[in-house]
Amino acid sequence: MEEHFDIVVVGAGLAGISAAYRVQTMLPNRQFVILEARERIGGTWDIFKYPGIRSDSDLTTYGFPFAPWSKERQIANGSEIADYIQETVKSCGLENKIRLSHRVLTADWCSREKRWKLTVSENGTEVVIYTEFVMWGSGYYDQWEGLNPIIPGIERFEGIVAHPQFWPEDLDYSSKRVVVIGSGATAITLLPAMSKTAAHVTMLQRSPSYILPIPMIAAEDRILRAYLPKWISSRLVRWKYLLLPRLTMELCRYFPGIIRAGMRRLTKALLPVHIPQDPHFEPKYKMGEQRICLAPDGDFFKCLHTPNASILTDTIETITSTGLELGSGNRISADIIVTATGLKIQLFGGAHVKVDGQIVNISEKYAWNGTMLQDIPNAAMMIGYTSTAWTLGADIMAQLVIKVMVAMEKRGAKVVVPRLDLGMGVNPAPLLDINATYVKVAVGSVPMAGDRGPWRRRTGYYEDCWKVRFGDVTQELVFES
Repeated sequence: MEEHFDIVVVGAGLAGISAAYRVQTMLPNRQFVILEARERIGGTWDIFKYPGIRSDSDLTTYGFPFAPWSKERQIANGSEIADYIQETVKSCGLENKIRLSHRVLTADWCSREKRWKLTVSENGTEVVIYTEFVMWGSGYYDQWEGLNPIIPGIERFEGIVAHPQFWPEDLDYSSKRVVVIGSGATAITLLPAMSKTAAHVTMLQRSPSYILPIPMIAAEDRILRAYLPKWISSRLVRWKYLLLPRLTMELCRYFPGIIRAGMRRLTKALLPVHIPQDPHFEPKYKMGEQRICLAPDGDFFKCLHTPNASILTDTIETITSTGLELGSGNRISADIIVTATGLKIQLFGGAHVKVDGQIVNISEKYAWNGTMLQDIPNAAMMIGYTSTAWTLGADIMAQLVIKVMVAMEKRGAKVVVPRLDLGMGVNPAPLLDINATYVKVAVGSVPMAGDRGPWRRRTGYYEDCWKVRFGDVTQELVFES
């Protein structure tokens, strides 16, 4: 069976839903469909089920701009976010556009026919869908395989090894000794959640992260909502959460010493006396170089005051049948080891992308404005921000791409393709703006950013908004009729 659509959106998570909504409202005459590889929508919030899973951004900016988050709590748990996505899909009338269990296997552009041929697995049966344009909203990590760094001796462990991305539904950790390997947002969520019922949970980190306690419900938000009309208070709250992360990043850039000293004082005041700040809370990187981990109502620090939780900064020498031997010579006994070691980066949902039958090596390509790839026609990635709210970046990129499609219509063009002017002398730079280990590992599987022109790495939401509203979105693009 073969079908044809003007636009195919791949993925029904936050990025895919944002892209589909923008197509529906900004290009109402286009026929489109959303292909979701899984049996349910929600993306990340359908995949991850580990204890305590929650957002690591405020929901005012992490939520959809066209369907504002209405609850007071800014840090929401996984089930709340999944429900919110479902409600948004219904309220926006996108339900009938979604096809579940449709995984794109290959995407092959044909220059002669000026369209994409998508080979799609529909519950194990291959079908073909043709489309003029593909908007990839499938995220930036592998849904089917996690990042599993080499941990010496892990195969000898006789207990349970769990990865947060594939959490066993029947895992009973009550009265068990648990070691969580990692120091990112996932590990910092797991420690307070699991220590409530486990015998003991140890967070073992090779190097620390910055952890910022924030109120679950901000007092100023509550005051604004209590005394102002909803349409005014919601806008003020949104602007607050748009401005604060940017202000924080700018302060980190211009006053790194002052910010680091402030974080030291804050952390020291929250720690129990038996846990030293150095080395457990002295990151090796500058604040702002990696995502800041949030602790709602300081839950991470509170659990360290209990006998059920502890933190260690060390390296793993080897895993034994009953626990871990560390580089310092210490040993930890464990019944369960949780490898909260990050995500495996993967673009296009793992699909093989071809242009006229030739497989594209995306690591050799530059990203045009962080969304379209050099020499690849009529296709774009809806990549969000990694240092601030993901959805902000994915949604503004969808608007940028649709503006490009409008420019195609005006020119009567069937094809648009980014072409790098070799005379510009563009130098490569990392595409993603964080310095995390899992990003460094994936250098060979992601496109490059440049250092000038539309190939430059995205710098922030305000710059992207300006570009979409007032900028020239045709720079370095070739339109073919």
